[in-house]
Amino acid sequence: MSDTETPRVVIVGGGPAGLMAGTFTARAGLDTVVVNTGEPILRRNAHLENVPAFPAGVNSRMFLDLLEEQAGRNGCLFEAGAVTDLEPTGEGFVLAVQTRTDDARDAESFELRADYVVAASWADTSYLEGIEGVGLTDRGSKTYVDIDDYGHAGVDGLYAAGRLAEKPHQTVVAAGHGAEVALTLIDESEVPFYHDWVAPEGYFTERGREVPPGCEEIDEQERLRRERESMQLMQEAFDEHHPDDPTMHPSVAEEREEE
Repeated sequence: MSDTETPRVVIVGGGPAGLMAGTFTARAGLDTVVVNTGEPILRRNAHLENVPAFPAGVNSRMFLDLLEEQAGRNGCLFEAGAVTDLEPTGEGFVLAVQTRTDDARDAESFELRADYVVAASWADTSYLEGIEGVGLTDRGSKTYVDIDDYGHAGVDGLYAAGRLAEKPHQTVVAAGHGAEVALTLIDESEVPFYHDWVAPEGYFTERGREVPPGCEEIDEQERLRRERESMQLMQEAFDEHHPDDPTMHPSVAEEREEE
């Protein structure tokens, strides 16, 4: 267990799988840190299709911004850097993280300790190499982490989610798998949790039941307040075009620079 009595989860990767995993573990009450370097590949997408609740699609950079905001609102902390080493200790994990700067000489390293780790760092598996029990599979130029049906990656407390775990290259699939793996982690942690359903006042209590761990009941006033808040947030988010353009694939960008 980490220094605090609350189990600590470190999620490696800030794409859809990592951010959704973090949203679920943080909402369940676990101390959650998302470590990310560079930018998720989704930012290269010109326009994101086939995600729930966006009939005409959505700007992929906006989608990622909102995922990150959601994770943060639910309690995730964020660290910028690349995980360069992961060491199981028998009581958890020690992660070596290196900050990235334009000048490698200015890079700094620090450590994070975790009780649980979710690897969601497409397409970096270098920090997992050489760990006994962790299986890596090469397919062409890509390397994937071998998992079982629940996301276990061969070492107690270590999980993998999303594209890194060889799930289809679709945003909704990666996000859903991140959530699914997070629920496995929560179930195997020491934190009591049923699910995170927000129910109307009396849903459980008026049937003589206690509100299950992770759930809550809210009255009509609070329900309307939350609805107004969500509407305002979305209106502000989509009031203007997103300022960032899609990031071009590195090979294409390099060719354009040479022209």
